[in-house]
Amino acid sequence: MRKAASLGLSVAKPWNEGERYDFIVRIETVCWRVQIKSVLSKSRERRHYRIKTAGRRGDRGRTGYSAEEIDFLVAYIFPEDAWYIFPAIQIERRTCICVTPGSKRSSFEQYREAWKLMKPPKREAALSTPEPLVETEAKPMHAKTMTDP
Repeated sequence: MRKAASLGLSVAKPWNEGERYDFIVRIETVCWRVQIKSVLSKSRERRHYRIKTAGRRGDRGRTGYSAEEIDFLVAYIFPEDAWYIFPAIQIERRTCICVTPGSKRSSFEQYREAWKLMKPPKREAALSTPEPLVETEAKPMHAKTMTDP
């Protein structure tokens, strides 16, 4: 929450603990459902960190998150002080993602510190003219706006 707020994002925690997301992040008029994961260490025999991309869902044990339940999975790797921002579509049907910070061979390095992915689509951004969060923008996977019913 602190990192998102330091980037100028508005952050809210749902009152209901039964949701599949941990926080709502608002940028301008777009709200995103965000699931947070953290990694404290890696195994000695591995060069990568494992991010669990599944969570408990009632009595069914661990199930992966879908784009119907969350918009982003944000992971923090403590030993590296690194944030990874994954669009939900990238983590669907997975129970974990392995990242190797700094590796040029890792397909997931493009999501390291990729807060720009949360920038609103152009039509939303055109409604107001605040300073951009980042230099580039991406198309959201699933966005809820403040004006949606």
